[in-house]
Amino acid sequence: MHAYALEVLSDKLVDGARVLDIGSGSGYLTACMAAMVGDSGKVIGVEHIEDLVKKSVESINKWNENVLSSEKIKIILGDGREGSSENGPYDAIHVGAAASDIPQALIEQLAVNGRMVLPVGPAGGSQEFIQIDKFDKNKILSKTLMGVMYVPLTDKKKQLNKFSYFLF
Repeated sequence: MHAYALEVLSDKLVDGARVLDIGSGSGYLTACMAAMVGDSGKVIGVEHIEDLVKKSVESINKWNENVLSSEKIKIILGDGREGSSENGPYDAIHVGAAASDIPQALIEQLAVNGRMVLPVGPAGGSQEFIQIDKFDKNKILSKTLMGVMYVPLTDKKKQLNKFSYFLF
């Protein structure tokens, strides 16, 4: 799915682009996006699990120790459903977990002529991978790309409680 998301976003991941990666996890996709946006681009990764933020920073530093210090990539701890408005607007947004509905905050942070891809649908139910293109402040076009099954886009407490049996 990472490769497919990069392909769908490829015409937005150009030199100088600003990109938001929600649920940046290990940092792998965030780093791939950074390679595509050139030296003048910027990629913001948002992750709500502090240990994953640390892991992604470590992984990205192994790939290129200068990319974080130059702030070409910035990994922040936060609620992905809210995005990162202070770093936007974004030419491309990728969401790596299924939202029950398309988060309005992310549509607002999408730049005019920008594109967002995200899975939408209920946890454990029928979900669709959606492409959203923004043509002006009030005009967006949404199209379904394929059926998918993702973990839910949720808050830290719900995620950790659901999977707490994996810890210790």
